[in-house]
Amino acid sequence: MSHNLTQCVRLIQLASRANASALFLPEASDYIASSPSETLSLCKPTTTSEFVLGLQAEAEKHKLPINVGVHEPATCGTKVKNTLLWIDENGRIAHRYQKLHLFDVEIEGGPVIQESKAVERGTKVEDPIFTPLGKVGMMICFDLRFPEQSLALRKRGAQILTYPSAFTVPTGKAHWETLLRARAIETQSYVIAAAQCGAHNEQGTRRSYGHSMIVDPWGKIVAELGGEEDEKRKLDMDEIATAEIDLDYLEKVRMEVPLARRTDVYPAIE
Repeated sequence: MSHNLTQCVRLIQLASRANASALFLPEASDYIASSPSETLSLCKPTTTSEFVLGLQAEAEKHKLPINVGVHEPATCGTKVKNTLLWIDENGRIAHRYQKLHLFDVEIEGGPVIQESKAVERGTKVEDPIFTPLGKVGMMICFDLRFPEQSLALRKRGAQILTYPSAFTVPTGKAHWETLLRARAIETQSYVIAAAQCGAHNEQGTRRSYGHSMIVDPWGKIVAELGGEEDEKRKLDMDEIATAEIDLDYLEKVRMEVPLARRTDVYPAIE
């Protein structure tokens, strides 16, 4: 975890030098464990986590808000929370969201992952938070497959949706770009998806797809990083993607293509 913090600090420095308004880091930036027991044993409250405390100090130092995925202890004591934090420019945790949809899959010829064995499900869609970029609606990874959540956040005023992720390679190749662009188009919002990339263990049995993206409200990819298939790049190299969040353009898209829902025919999503 100390190595992960060191990598994140370098990314913070890059973002600061680029005059970024905020930095978005992936899901589970603190660690990805090899078993449910290890997931639980490594987990600490944010008040004592060296990883979170280190990011809070850097956010305050650089006056840079940070959106980052971490683990927190669950109330039951036998599982953890998969949490997304918003750390503001003063280093305070201003908002948190607990992942609703957990990744329980068995892909033929691919990974078998049961996130629910170690992780407690969240229980609510959190309202968007005001940020220097606009109103941000926070979601995590597998939430991407459930448009109801993003539509609810749009209805509550979200202008930017986040999907920090550790997408597997098979599902990433099949669906990552398509789903991100779909969520942007159907909500007419910016989508920011910071993604883990490469191997998570020495055996290479758990790999993440990469391809961090920023998508605009028209569905155009306006920034993208590399993926695990690119053998020419060093997978742990420090790099960020930047793009402008243009809220005037967002409102133009929403005005020109109004999405007037027929809630007299089908139920409204709240």
